Amino acid sequence: MNEVSALIPNWNGERFLSRILDNLRGQTHAPDEIIVIDNGSTDSSRQAAQRLGAQFVALPANAGFTGAVNRGLELCRTPLVAILNNDVELDREWLDRLVDGLSGPGGGKFYFASGKIYQARQPELLDGTFDAVSRGACAWRCGQGRPDGELWSRPAPIFFAPMTAALYRREIFDMVGALDERFESYLEDMDFGLRCAMAGVGGVYVPRALAWHWGSGTLGMWHPETVRKIARNQIYLVAKHYPRKWFRELGWPVLVGQLLWGLLALRHARGCSYLMGKWEGLLGFRSMRGGEVMDTPVRRLLTESEESIRNLQSRSGFDWYWKLYFALT
Repeated sequence: MNEVSALIPNWNGERFLSRILDNLRGQTHAPDEIIVIDNGSTDSSRQAAQRLGAQFVALPANAGFTGAVNRGLELCRTPLVAILNNDVELDREWLDRLVDGLSGPGGGKFYFASGKIYQARQPELLDGTFDAVSRGACAWRCGQGRPDGELWSRPAPIFFAPMTAALYRREIFDMVGALDERFESYLEDMDFGLRCAMAGVGGVYVPRALAWHWGSGTLGMWHPETVRKIARNQIYLVAKHYPRKWFRELGWPVLVGQLLWGLLALRHARGCSYLMGKWEGLLGFRSMRGGEVMDTPVRRLLTESEESIRNLQSRSGFDWYWKLYFALT
């Protein structure tokens, strides 16, 4: 059974909705239902969605990306769920290829799949492929800003799928839970990937499934709110997933990673937003810390994921952030 629901969180994204909805309707494996979950838009998003036959669900308040996805998951009844940003464009075989990719070799199966995403403004460059996270709790969308090439064209098992455009088996949300709404937006897919890995389920990168991303279409990459939430959610990742005695073993990589990311924010005149996010993360650290953390598997996963960052950076050219991070850690 390959029925698919497509979930699109939206906030004032009328200018993008027509394009993504047309893309979905034109897929060689068209979704069985398309649900736009709206976070209180004041533009004509409702009219744009309904004109193109999508189900439009208006939330009473802005629940962020995570809240919108979770409301959509409650509504869909198909075995497969595609989660998409509203500012994405899809190749007409994108969904077909991800559906095929979920069937693993030897009769096995993957629980989620992501494809190759290009930058819509500079289509010769990648927006990303799959995600990885360092021991310093900073993530990298692997391949971001790189030209396409053989390195990014090999199918591979993955731990983290970017929810910019990804396909999931619906059952995985029953296995590991819905998205954590405390993250609101940003790094919620890293939190979800860590939970999946701890449950022993993984995904696959399908480079023949192509998409184009306009990038931070709602706020913008270096919008103050974007920086604040990323800075906060980096701390939330540490609080929620790092081993009990994490500071003794991982304190230095976390300190280096967070300070270097602060320099990056400062370079974009967002130092205050960075500090606000870190303060908010520290205030919420204890409440995020609840639950049992499996020390050895988490440590192993973080080390393996960081090693993949080092390997891919070394083969594609180091960004200054990662060059300094690895030099210091």
